[in-house]
Amino acid sequence: MKIISGKIKKFQKVVLYGPEGCGKSTFASRFPRPLFIDTEGSTAHLDVDRLERPSSWVMLMQYIDALKNDNQGYQTLVIDTVDWAEHLCVEYICHKYQHNGIEDFGYGKGYMYEKEEFGRLLNRLQDLVDTRMNVVLTAHAMVRKFERPDQPPYDRYELKLNKAGAQKISDMVKEWADMLLFANYKEEVYKVDSKDGSSKKTKVVGGQRVMYTSHHPNWDAKNRHGLAECLPFEFAQIAHCIPSMIQAVSADPAPIPTPSVEPPPSVPKSMQEETPQASPAATAAPKGDLPAYLKPLYDLMAREQITEEEIRKAVASRGYFPEDMLIEAYPEDFVSGCLVAAFPTIVQVVKELRERDTVPF
Repeated sequence: MKIISGKIKKFQKVVLYGPEGCGKSTFASRFPRPLFIDTEGSTAHLDVDRLERPSSWVMLMQYIDALKNDNQGYQTLVIDTVDWAEHLCVEYICHKYQHNGIEDFGYGKGYMYEKEEFGRLLNRLQDLVDTRMNVVLTAHAMVRKFERPDQPPYDRYELKLNKAGAQKISDMVKEWADMLLFANYKEEVYKVDSKDGSSKKTKVVGGQRVMYTSHHPNWDAKNRHGLAECLPFEFAQIAHCIPSMIQAVSADPAPIPTPSVEPPPSVPKSMQEETPQASPAATAAPKGDLPAYLKPLYDLMAREQITEEEIRKAVASRGYFPEDMLIEAYPEDFVSGCLVAAFPTIVQVVKELRERDTVPF
């Protein structure tokens, strides 16, 4: 048996939530060398490095897989926000099983599928932490009625994530985190006499931004570093808890590579650099305005270097539609439920067709 003694320094999984506009994204940008996945498009005002906004759940998972293979010298991944990422997850599940909404599954099955799929995301993020990278999830806060058997119901702040039935995504995220921080405005409420002295009025003062690090009846929070219960909402207050990369990193990292086109590990590095790539014209989306439901598909096609012709061939090879039928003519439910939701399968079919059509010299 191998016995390991003492404290182990590890990269951190941080969940930061609070009301809108309190500075969550700015706070996350102070982490060591952050890379943002901006799921809601709210970081335009920040001078940060970010990936293109994911238009589908599959695209979000591809980003994480690519960073697992090579983090490009970044030390922190920020998903801003995780509740908007949950929307992509629900959309993916509904398209996959051909339902209009998560409630349409019945008997809580939709929430069970969501919990399983969201668990895969958290497992991938854990792998990312194990490959020497901090992970920060930001989320909005909402007020929910909380009931206990020994006390009257009262309001409390919680993560703005699914809490339906027994499949609680918010509980999964809280358990996954090493540090759960609740950011809010510290305000004091007290009673003052009215001018005529006949009654008392409520007055609210303050507004300093603070973060809470320990559990309270009115919010969830936790940490494993002995932090004070309430701190100014500044990254310097927790900087000593967040490790940086030990290895040297380059000043200007290259763009995140496409996972599916990377050569196998047995291929020498020199050959990887010389691997021909498809021309931009071959993989670019067609000009003109496209329906919104086609954007996730074309985003995935661009990342996987797959052309429209190859998609049509793959669809025709499975007997769905004729090869000469344009993608824009495909039904919306087929695009969302078959092509986008099962895109890894489409990639495999395209690769098989490429190998079949390859002419040996």
